[in-house]
Amino acid sequence: MKLIIASNNAHKLVEIKAILGGCFEEILSLREAGIEHETVEDGETFLENAAKKAREIAAISGCCALADDSGLCVDALGGAPGIYSARYSGVHGDDKANNRKLLADMADVPDEQRGAHFTCAIVLARPDGTEVSAEGYFYGVIAHGESGANGFGYDPLFYLPEYGCTSAELTPEEKNRISHRSQALHQLVEKLGAE
Repeated sequence: MKLIIASNNAHKLVEIKAILGGCFEEILSLREAGIEHETVEDGETFLENAAKKAREIAAISGCCALADDSGLCVDALGGAPGIYSARYSGVHGDDKANNRKLLADMADVPDEQRGAHFTCAIVLARPDGTEVSAEGYFYGVIAHGESGANGFGYDPLFYLPEYGCTSAELTPEEKNRISHRSQALHQLVEKLGAE
């Protein structure tokens, strides 16, 4: 069975293929499947956005489609940037600008109020209209500066007290075991296995 990932994000694809590789014969990105489509993410939650992307790609491709929507939710910012994480600074996908804005917005927030979590919602939509969804959460605190060269997005600012480092200082293998996306993907594998 073929699975189309509703993304061209190389980091996400590696993570998804590592976990779902045993569930599907072939896993392709949008580009690899020859699909040029941009879903308008106008949902109010991560789950709504993921479901919309997965449904559209399943309808276009006639294959199973998997989409995720994920982002950083900071307690002191009322859950922001949330579903706007990729475009927090106003420019979609500019990690450096997003991190600068987050540091500026958190400049006066004391250590004990810097809690945050990543959320990942994943939806697998099938051409027959059935769906399977899962959500994962990854908890930490916002650091006062960037550290680490692994990962992407807010990883250099996302400090994990129990590991004594940021998410960007974990190896890809370590991150894949504990991240929000990993948790959601493993839940999805369990749900698929139970069907």
